[in-house]
Amino acid sequence: MAEVVLTETLDDIGVVTMNRPEAHNAVDGALCDGLRAAFDWIEQDETIRVGVLCAAGRSFCAGMDLKAFAAGEGDAILNGRDGFGGLVRRHRNKPLIAAVGGAALAGGFELALACDMIVASPGARFGLPEPKRGLIAGAGGTFRLAERVPAAKAAEILLTGRIFDRDEAETLGLISRSTETADPKPEALALARDITACAPLPVSAILSLLHGMGQGDETALWHESDRVFAPIAVSGDAHEGALAFAEKRAARWQGC
Repeated sequence: MAEVVLTETLDDIGVVTMNRPEAHNAVDGALCDGLRAAFDWIEQDETIRVGVLCAAGRSFCAGMDLKAFAAGEGDAILNGRDGFGGLVRRHRNKPLIAAVGGAALAGGFELALACDMIVASPGARFGLPEPKRGLIAGAGGTFRLAERVPAAKAAEILLTGRIFDRDEAETLGLISRSTETADPKPEALALARDITACAPLPVSAILSLLHGMGQGDETALWHESDRVFAPIAVSGDAHEGALAFAEKRAARWQGC
């Protein structure tokens, strides 16, 4: 069986690759555990200065694996150490770049938003479609998107659950660098090398300041997100949304 998370070191860059292309890199328990271990490695290895998160196949990440959720893995995937993907609640000391070359949807977009920078190829697509499934984005996506884009656009994207392309993401300021090739990894590595060309102490200090700008409010934001998410996750509409998605039909919402 292939490893679901691959790691490699390129000079002082740590590369983490989600390797479930047959499942669009949807996060199950094994992938979540593998990502957590990989991000631990990046933080603990003193020779690594920047991390890059990549994905095998045509998609970046389709979010949580609903089959794994139905099999009872949901709590471990969502509430394990450092949150979804071992990343979204992690306190990081090193820059992390997401290389997105396909769909980054739901939890997949939340993983990208948990990184400091996003490099995207023309086929990249983004969205938090959870409301169409009777849910909300509960892994930080709601408040992180609202921090990065104008309020009116954040409201429109979040409340409609629509999917948008790389060009719109770039216009909104979500993209650090774009590439016209299908594979965003080379450009993500180039960005990482531009960072490692700078002195380590200033890079560390700048990252700490950037993270600290929102850190004071993030605990409260997580508390509120968890409070709102919990009853919605066990609602009848959440069950109906998952069922309608599986049956490929329009959901019949009841508001409870």
